[in-house]
Amino acid sequence: TENGARRLAPFSVRLCASPELIAKHGAPTRPQDLANLPCIVDTNGRSLANWRFKGEGEESISVAVSGPIEVNSPIVARAAALSGLGFAMLPDFIAAPDVASGKLVTALDDRLLSGTGIFAVYPHRRYLPAKVRVFVDFLVHWFRTRDTV
Repeated sequence: TENGARRLAPFSVRLCASPELIAKHGAPTRPQDLANLPCIVDTNGRSLANWRFKGEGEESISVAVSGPIEVNSPIVARAAALSGLGFAMLPDFIAAPDVASGKLVTALDDRLLSGTGIFAVYPHRRYLPAKVRVFVDFLVHWFRTRDTV
């Protein structure tokens, strides 16, 4: 069967670490540097320990990362990054307050792939119940009225 989908909001990630970790290990200057730096691997819905970045040209590259901890929640990855355990790939809406306050520092901003989105996915768009359509419309409006997702 064919599902319907509607984009609710943009979604992007940031590579973050604590200032203390940067002072101890240095900031990566290219994605491949992460292979030799401690990283916090969030196994929740991503390609586990392979992080994707923009290459030198139009291509994307994959970097195998590892570190002292694997988590299955971006909230726990944030806490681990704040504790100085490693670099973490965090959703922008989770990282933004800590980056703004200086508790986390971003790295390789120019090499991150452009974001994707948060989607509502539902079965059979052709006979979509009115209550589902109204709820999805509400979600679209709710996300549009927020400063960040």
